[in-house]
Amino acid sequence: MKPQEFLEFMDNVKVYDLTQRLSIHTPPWPSYMPLQIQYFKRLAGAHMGQGANGQIIKTSNHVGTHIDGQIHFFASGKTIGEVPINDWIGQGVVVDISDEVSDFSLYSPEMLMKKADIHEGDILIINTGYHRYSWDQPESDEVRYFVRHPGPSPDFHQWALDMKIKWIGVDCGSADHPMNTIIRDWHPKAFIKAEEKLIADYGKTWEEMFPIDEYYQVMHLNLFPKGLLHAENLGGELNKVNNKRVWIGLFPLRGIELESSMCRIIAMEA
Repeated sequence: MKPQEFLEFMDNVKVYDLTQRLSIHTPPWPSYMPLQIQYFKRLAGAHMGQGANGQIIKTSNHVGTHIDGQIHFFASGKTIGEVPINDWIGQGVVVDISDEVSDFSLYSPEMLMKKADIHEGDILIINTGYHRYSWDQPESDEVRYFVRHPGPSPDFHQWALDMKIKWIGVDCGSADHPMNTIIRDWHPKAFIKAEEKLIADYGKTWEEMFPIDEYYQVMHLNLFPKGLLHAENLGGELNKVNNKRVWIGLFPLRGIELESSMCRIIAMEA
């Protein structure tokens, strides 16, 4: 394709923003510092010249749509700024499983593969439907968003490695099941309900299906050392690209010291 043809082709490409809106009201992952914004100068504050607004931002890296970096859980890995830009962009698929999951559900590779055409080496974004409970939505429910969202089945992390998935995105609080994180201890009543559901669905207790030594934060602890990262809290126009193969781009800060980064994520469709 000639340069001019390429530019004309790109003029007709549809771009979808898969990023959650960011505000001081956006809840961080539980226990993390929220976003803080304040003005340190205003338009009227300039002496003998044109004034300008200026702000100071203080935040953790885990507020709103963000990418967990390798050193978030693997100290000898790459920081966000050390990852080549091409590792954040490429072909991928948004898989909508919202009609098959509910509070505390498990999703499996088989569930995803029957919904969409997933290729080896893809960027994989999972639409659980739980972005409808994010802070800025009519059904906003912070506890449900972070404590009750679905999570991966026991074989999911190995399947993602075998598929050479480039990175994973989820529209909820974590790529791990909340009951395989510290939230299990913080919300013991929720754990009781989650285990009751697991026994009803699979006939196994949580410890039988997810031995804690093997599955505690498995999507972080087992995948990050191997370079398979994930973005959390996606939203925006996610439903417009359900079960479609698209070109996906994730754009974090190029912070040389950053363990993770808030970011903008887009999908492009010809």
